[in-house]
Amino acid sequence: MKLHISPVTTEVLHELATYFVATGQQAIAAHSRFTVALSGGSSPKKLYELLASEAFKSQLDWTKVYFFFGDERNVPHTDPQSNYLMAKTALFEPLQIGSSQTFPVDTSLPPVQAAVAYTKDINQHFGNDTARFDLVLLGLGDNSHTASLFPHTPVLHDESVGAKEVYVEELQADRITLTAPLINQAQAIAFLVFGKDKAEAVKHILEDPRNIEEYPAQLIAPASGELHWFLDAAAASKLEQK
Repeated sequence: MKLHISPVTTEVLHELATYFVATGQQAIAAHSRFTVALSGGSSPKKLYELLASEAFKSQLDWTKVYFFFGDERNVPHTDPQSNYLMAKTALFEPLQIGSSQTFPVDTSLPPVQAAVAYTKDINQHFGNDTARFDLVLLGLGDNSHTASLFPHTPVLHDESVGAKEVYVEELQADRITLTAPLINQAQAIAFLVFGKDKAEAVKHILEDPRNIEEYPAQLIAPASGELHWFLDAAAASKLEQK
């Protein structure tokens, strides 16, 4: 695991965007495509906008990048809460990413069926190879959740490699999420976390004893891939070891 701690959020975003591009270039050189699972929520929007900016958009062959989602809310793709809509607006449309390169969760299906269909989409993309994303981007909630792996939900103990539906009691809402075993197969995983409101959760995940029921992001521990945490000083402020 490697920590990248920058003084301010803008520097965190720039460092992660640089890492994203470098990882993409390596993947395309190795096997002619770059397959990413995107994070949803508010934090990564700034990253996606930066990747689509003049500073970064020419650094990667975007025609060879394929986008999946780490999780999705059970809402239509036109809903403001949709992770797909956020990525479409911030990243896909500005970069003119073709629909054949994007794999949204089919939220027109009931959650159980949507998860089964998404698992099928993932497996079809990788074909006979192991479903191994080149990069999984993750965020961290102040309750220590990541993707839609929320505290005290059954999916935390799911050993399947794919997508799974989960009902989040605290939100009174259904979600579809990649399972921890699938995330942990990735070649590289990068957390993006900034703001002092995330400092307690960061400390729980990185320094507290293992307790996945309370701190689900502790599940993320790739067996052979890279694990990176991109933090600003505020998010890292409660860590004892930096």
